[in-house]
Amino acid sequence: MVQEDPQKREIANRRNFSFRLNLFFFATFFLFSVLIVRLAILQFVEGPSLREEEEKRGSTNVLIPPIRGNIYDSGGKAVAYSTSTQSLYYSIEPGTKKEDSVALAARLLEEFQRDGDPKSAVTLEQIVKNMDLDYKKNTVSVPRRIKSGLTPKEIAYFMENRDLYSGIDIVEESIRHYDTSKFAVQLVGYLKKFGGGAENNLYKDRAKTDDPRMKYLQQEDVGFDGLEYMFQDVLRGKNGLKTYPVNAASRIIGPPVITKPEKGDNIYLTINRQVQEATEQAILDQLHYLQTTSERDKHAENAKTGYAVAMEVKTGKVIAMASMPDYDANIWEGGKISTDDYDKISNVLQNGTISPVIGPYKDPKEQRKHPSSIVFLGSTQKPLSILIGLNEQLFTTTTTYTDTGSFYYGKEGSYRRRIGNAKGHVYGVLDPARAIGKSSNPFMAKMVGDALYRKDPENGVQIWDSYVKQFGLGADTESGLLNESDGVIGYFHEQEAASSQSALILASFGQMGRYTTLQLAQYAATMASHGKRMKPQFVNEVRDSEGNVVQKFQPEVLNTVNFPEKYWKEIEDGMLQVSVTEFNNAPYKVLRKTGTSQQQVSGATVENSVFIASAPADDPVISVAVVIPEGGFGAYGAAPVARKILDAYNDYIGFDGVPKKQPATPPANGAGNAATPPTGTGTANTTTQP
Repeated sequence: MVQEDPQKREIANRRNFSFRLNLFFFATFFLFSVLIVRLAILQFVEGPSLREEEEKRGSTNVLIPPIRGNIYDSGGKAVAYSTSTQSLYYSIEPGTKKEDSVALAARLLEEFQRDGDPKSAVTLEQIVKNMDLDYKKNTVSVPRRIKSGLTPKEIAYFMENRDLYSGIDIVEESIRHYDTSKFAVQLVGYLKKFGGGAENNLYKDRAKTDDPRMKYLQQEDVGFDGLEYMFQDVLRGKNGLKTYPVNAASRIIGPPVITKPEKGDNIYLTINRQVQEATEQAILDQLHYLQTTSERDKHAENAKTGYAVAMEVKTGKVIAMASMPDYDANIWEGGKISTDDYDKISNVLQNGTISPVIGPYKDPKEQRKHPSSIVFLGSTQKPLSILIGLNEQLFTTTTTYTDTGSFYYGKEGSYRRRIGNAKGHVYGVLDPARAIGKSSNPFMAKMVGDALYRKDPENGVQIWDSYVKQFGLGADTESGLLNESDGVIGYFHEQEAASSQSALILASFGQMGRYTTLQLAQYAATMASHGKRMKPQFVNEVRDSEGNVVQKFQPEVLNTVNFPEKYWKEIEDGMLQVSVTEFNNAPYKVLRKTGTSQQQVSGATVENSVFIASAPADDPVISVAVVIPEGGFGAYGAAPVARKILDAYNDYIGFDGVPKKQPATPPANGAGNAATPPTGTGTANTTTQP
């Protein structure tokens, strides 16, 4: 057997050992290199995000709700405002008997009477109602607000004696107050709890955020209608934060770092207080008159609601918007309302100038017997009908037509239809302007509706639709208000159900489209401006809590209608001829048109009173629209309201920008508001015309 050479074996072993040693060092170097690179990535690439995660895991945020911004009228007086206050809440504990809660209410009353502010005194009945023992406003687990605005003595007493009052707690919160004069209540809107269902519909997108300063709180009050909703993002502000350090077990281990809440911005309205209040009172006075007058032609016992909008012609600023009757928005204080309270205001809750509202009828059967706030234009359509006829060259400004009191169309027999004038009037020879002044239905039917049909039987209805929408009828006013209706167009349905001829004839004197009061005001202003349709503006400017202007609103033209100047003059001549007793002694000239729109409701015919006006006639600065459902003739039912609105505008703003009267100085204690704050920083004036 051949023996292996020891020397060769030693050399081989050394080579193997050297290879393994080199391999070990290389592997070690590689592993350390990977570790160093990984550490570098952790430190320089992933470090910031990991530190952020560490901080996130090492702290917890408690959100502090912001103080909501205020809403002021054009003169700087608060319409809606928030105050920070300490409130007493009561939670119904399991097994608590109703009589025990009532007994607790009596003990709370004793303390309120001893240490409370007499100005914010509450009764035992109010305390029990606020406890909501019958669960009309809340479920059993929801704390009930018993009283807001606690005094320091009340706070100290309840904090020291909490064990004597089972279920009570003191909470710092923001309370929304509204002008108790019910100023423009439906326009301003109201608040509801975010956690009360608002997060599931109106706020489902706004609630999706990871920014703790913008995150909505379940018990936060949020805008639910009107300007409170429309300007929610402006008014809300930003949450404050209490950032607590916590350990791995999520227990607080130190004092918090506090970021103060950021107060919401304040908005200054275009609404003038004096004109608004005059408008509201004028409607209420007129409704009372119509219901009680013994004059047969004017008596209207079912005239129970009224709507009016005053809009500046050149700026689009809405100076007054009234939906009457109204209600006290403070009933929403706390963002919740009882079923009983809701039932009391449900029929006046919506803004009838922009959406359908039926009068104060609770019974659904009775509601079906009455029209809503969205009515036919009636004869207020006629100035636009003349413009369409002139521009389509169906006639000229000098063309005449003999009004015999009737116009007939349709096949002989049962399909033959007659169009006549109100009260059977016969007006004789009419030119276009005089046809407006006399409000001739046969002229409109023959010279506009029937003539347009005969000119273009196929497209006549579409041509009509294009014209009226340029004036805002049946189109979005673009006001931005929630739940605004575009109106109800009937001429396309009439075209399908009957004929294009019937649709155009009925549309020519205002019986084929039902529109909102805001649409009527925009329509009147568009005619007064010779074709500039303005966007309705409700806010002059936005200011921060320090009074700095952060946004100003400028007039915005939505579209322009170009007609020859002589066409505009023709309709203005006609509107000046409209006979309205209410304006006989006016110290200014007014472009006006009455309307009496007939409407079939549950088989009966009702007459809605409609009126539009613009003043002064030679250079209009303000347009007004008034609607009184079931108010009878426009000259009797709606015109008196319009006269008072125009007078108020001239008195407190002035057609020439100079008020004819000075508003009364408000009481020093701010009567009219609940805990009225000082007037806003500066004022936002609506009197200047561009």
